[in-house]
Amino acid sequence: MLYNKKIYEKFLQLAAKDKWEKIGIKRRAGVLAPLFSIYSENSTGIGDIYDIKLLVDWCKKCGLSIIQLLPLNDTGYKFTPYDCISTFALDPVYINLYKLKIPDINKFMPQINAIKEKYKIGERINYNIKREKLKILWEIFKSQKEINEEYEDYVEENNLWLDDYAIFMVLKEQNDEKSWEEWQDIYKKKDGEKIERFQKKNFDRINYFRWIQWQIFLQFKEVKEYANENGIFILGDLPFLVSRDSVDVWANQKFFKLDLASGAPPDMYFAKGQRWGMPPYNWEEIEKGNYVYLKEKIKYAENFYDMFRIDHFVGLFRIWTIKLSEPLNTFGLNGKFDPEDEKEWKKHGHKILKVMLNGNMLPCAEDLGVVPQSAYETLDEFGLPGMDVQRWMRNWGKTYDFKRPDEYRENSISVISSHDMTPLITWWENEAGTVDIKLIEKLCEEYNFDFNQIIDKLFDKKGKEEKRIKWKKEIDSPEKVLEILNKTRDEVWMFYDLHRETFDEKEKFLKYLENENLDREKASKEFVKTAIIKCMQAKSIFSIQNIFDFLSLGNFFENINKWDLRINTPGIISNKNWNLTIPLTLEDLMLSDINQVIKKILEISEIY
Repeated sequence: MLYNKKIYEKFLQLAAKDKWEKIGIKRRAGVLAPLFSIYSENSTGIGDIYDIKLLVDWCKKCGLSIIQLLPLNDTGYKFTPYDCISTFALDPVYINLYKLKIPDINKFMPQINAIKEKYKIGERINYNIKREKLKILWEIFKSQKEINEEYEDYVEENNLWLDDYAIFMVLKEQNDEKSWEEWQDIYKKKDGEKIERFQKKNFDRINYFRWIQWQIFLQFKEVKEYANENGIFILGDLPFLVSRDSVDVWANQKFFKLDLASGAPPDMYFAKGQRWGMPPYNWEEIEKGNYVYLKEKIKYAENFYDMFRIDHFVGLFRIWTIKLSEPLNTFGLNGKFDPEDEKEWKKHGHKILKVMLNGNMLPCAEDLGVVPQSAYETLDEFGLPGMDVQRWMRNWGKTYDFKRPDEYRENSISVISSHDMTPLITWWENEAGTVDIKLIEKLCEEYNFDFNQIIDKLFDKKGKEEKRIKWKKEIDSPEKVLEILNKTRDEVWMFYDLHRETFDEKEKFLKYLENENLDREKASKEFVKTAIIKCMQAKSIFSIQNIFDFLSLGNFFENINKWDLRINTPGIISNKNWNLTIPLTLEDLMLSDINQVIKKILEISEIY
């Protein structure tokens, strides 16, 4: 046995005790599969709620027991999962039209089939499918002559958010999808007689949006029951922040600091920091309301998930804020943390996390990036898993070697790649052992170096037009970098450390894999298998792999540009973000040769 079960039993003595009793203290393996990336023969333009059932069947066949999804909240027409217009409502784009809970669905089959034929799923999702679905859903809704008693119960049980959402959606429609801040003054707040009159005047359309949420609710609840019956847990993803143009902000303006925008402070990769735009929470006001807003979000999500990922976990402790008056071209440069006092961070995070633990789901933390020590301490104290990413698990500042599997945290999820990273084969063939050319550009700006001269002196000219560049072979030590720059280590420590991190990265990774004979240039199937096994053998209680990493065990990506395999590239607006699909249907995946390979990997790794 790789690890004694007793090292995980301590979780049963900590704050999340009851959550662990439900999930079970055992090492588990799973798959990260964005719902827009998977699809079946019956999918209409995009993977839908019922496709999760097929994914459950596939997981069961391979021996996996966790399905991790990206956020499924309604994003309006932005289609960016982490910038949603509601942290309660699910996106209608994922509804299965064939499985609507209505008595006369058969009479709409010709129209549904026509939409399916028009929006055949290819390498990328065409999100115009959402407008088509909403159009036919309106026709179907209008055809319903009786109000279902079960529907009325659903509306009553969810009155905290559902009415606000439906009214907001109709107001957006009638204002050409403009932000609520651009509406007439009488509608900029939900309070008042004008909103009541608007609700009466638009009763049918408002009722339609409530009905859609009920239909998705019924479908997803059924899917979760199916997953649990088959021994599969669903790990949802609840966005930490919500779009400024959202029903949450419009209906609960006192819960947000509307004079500020959230972001991230300057770091090695973003010299000016980041400005995301979402407003930070006004936790004092939310606390005055006994955290009902947060509690109800968690409670509603329990209908669909067994566990949930806390996106931007460090935001519970402190969040970088920028004044709206700050010019956009300064990004996140001129901001400050909220709370400002570092001594308050741990107490602040504990208070919010305790509220999140009131529900029945096990929270899991996305604790990547610049993480304060108090956040790591809190995960240990509460017995909650964070994320340990294979290519980032290194002895930073010392040997830069990759950490052994037994050096991972037991309270963690070991992963090869997340949705914000390149999958393993892209990293190995295009990134490992190289430097981001944009980073060199930023460093040159910071150190007042001539960018072109630095490129010519330190890096292979061949890579000048690429996204990533390699150090010249003869510059085989960080001391030689200092010599060429004619600077001390203290003066250009970032160049020094960057060389130590990247120059022999491939050699260090092969040493970690304990197989230095693997191909150094191409990511062979043997290389992928070995890397996944190593990740699965980590001491982490869970190991969840990106579906594109699992598919790399087959021959699916041999003739494509590996850069195109990325689900999302943070910090840029791209028509290749959030729309990548797998190269085969779920039915074909059920028959794939990789299934036995995955099953064997789990046996070798002693994880199930």
